[in-house]
Amino acid sequence: MLLIGFGNFVYADEFSDPLVVFETNYGEIVISFFPYDAPNHVENFLKLSKNGFYDGTLFHRIIPGFMIQGGDPNTIAGDPNTWGTGGPNTYLNEEFSSIKHNRGIVSMARSADPNSAGSQFFIVHKDSNFLDGEYTVFGRIATQESFETLDKIANVKTDSRDRPVEPQQVKIIKSTIVSESEIFNLLELNDPERVKVPVIAREQGNQIFESKELDVRFSAPEGWLLQQPVKTTSDSPDVAVVGPKLNGINPVISLTVFDAEEKSIDDLISEKNDNLAEIIYSNQLEIIEQKKIKSNVYQTEAIGTFKPQDTVYKVKFVEVMILDKQTVYTFAYSNLEENFENDLPKFNESLDSFEIISSEPSRLDFSKNESREEGGCLIATATYGSEMSQQVQQLRELRDNQLLQTESGSVFMTGFNQIYYSFSPVIADYERENPYFKEAVKLAITPMISTLSLMESAESESEVLGLGLSVIALNIGMYLGIPAIIIFGIKKRN
Repeated sequence: MLLIGFGNFVYADEFSDPLVVFETNYGEIVISFFPYDAPNHVENFLKLSKNGFYDGTLFHRIIPGFMIQGGDPNTIAGDPNTWGTGGPNTYLNEEFSSIKHNRGIVSMARSADPNSAGSQFFIVHKDSNFLDGEYTVFGRIATQESFETLDKIANVKTDSRDRPVEPQQVKIIKSTIVSESEIFNLLELNDPERVKVPVIAREQGNQIFESKELDVRFSAPEGWLLQQPVKTTSDSPDVAVVGPKLNGINPVISLTVFDAEEKSIDDLISEKNDNLAEIIYSNQLEIIEQKKIKSNVYQTEAIGTFKPQDTVYKVKFVEVMILDKQTVYTFAYSNLEENFENDLPKFNESLDSFEIISSEPSRLDFSKNESREEGGCLIATATYGSEMSQQVQQLRELRDNQLLQTESGSVFMTGFNQIYYSFSPVIADYERENPYFKEAVKLAITPMISTLSLMESAESESEVLGLGLSVIALNIGMYLGIPAIIIFGIKKRN
């Protein structure tokens, strides 16, 4: 028995360079593997094949011009309505790579959760590159007969649910593991085609991405997977940099580029907030901070709640939207909330290195003049660097540890955020532009901060709601009225 190394695991078997052979009604399908791209999926597939897991299963979902899918044990004797839902009791974490989903590629089926692959797999009938980076590619078919068998299965008669009308025609009769040396008609296959990523150099260990087509250049963290996924919509990323998974979530830095369509930065901000409003209202997203870094650069920081397979994940985001001429560049970073600070310096480094090749460097220099750290919301900007900054931090802790732990508190904060962020960024801009205005706002919000502290005594749902309404009543004049009057006065004077 030989110990065969596959990437970061060792698989014990009697074969070197193992292949899996499926015997079907229409001929053989021989599968070779990409152990360095998907070591855990390769190991899983080999183990299932060796144990006879796939014997007697059907290709239960067949779509000509797309793919054929199999590997569900429910297809052996289960109700056809359960086909596509079966598998082992354990799941695999995704191992997405840059390999393209071209004809003959074998990839793992999954649910909406990226980490839900079990035993089901699919073989690509014709190039389907919209799947790239979304499913784990772990192998490909490796003989001419395999491609002929693929075509025959892909063209069987199916019903309205893409199930074969005569299921026994598309059965995997038996699966066998063999050594590569035992297959004499193997095709001479080149390295698989991959999503093109023009990494042109390295600086201090980082990868340097440059694209003339996108007109951008920036550094990406060393060791992270850098790729250009297929763009399916205008707001899908043009570049994605994926870091190592921790606690079930990969940190991701992404860049999205799209046409501004003659919109100003304020138009884009308003449009973004309109799009976020429904998610905020449903308590799936909480806006932490929004601010203009420069006249053409806007940053949003938020926390989203996701529940794949009954597991709750709190994911924190920071997104920087840059308008240059009539192109919008959105640079974003996301990570599990408790891991967010770990890789934030890497994102900041990538952001600081970001260049629009055709623009003047000074237009995008984040390290000068206006600091990203100098607050952003009305309150944070007014109190930044003062003795009140500690009180603001206490209010944030009160929000997170008390208000958001109750249903009434969450509803209160949702409404509060919607009102607050409809005008806060504008006032924050005036604060940065005019020190006297900043001091005036600081004086105005001092009693407001004190009244918000009243909510520390709220212990029940009813007290949270009652005190919340009282706070709104106390502050409606000084919080909304005073800043508005001051802004109107400045505008009139100018």
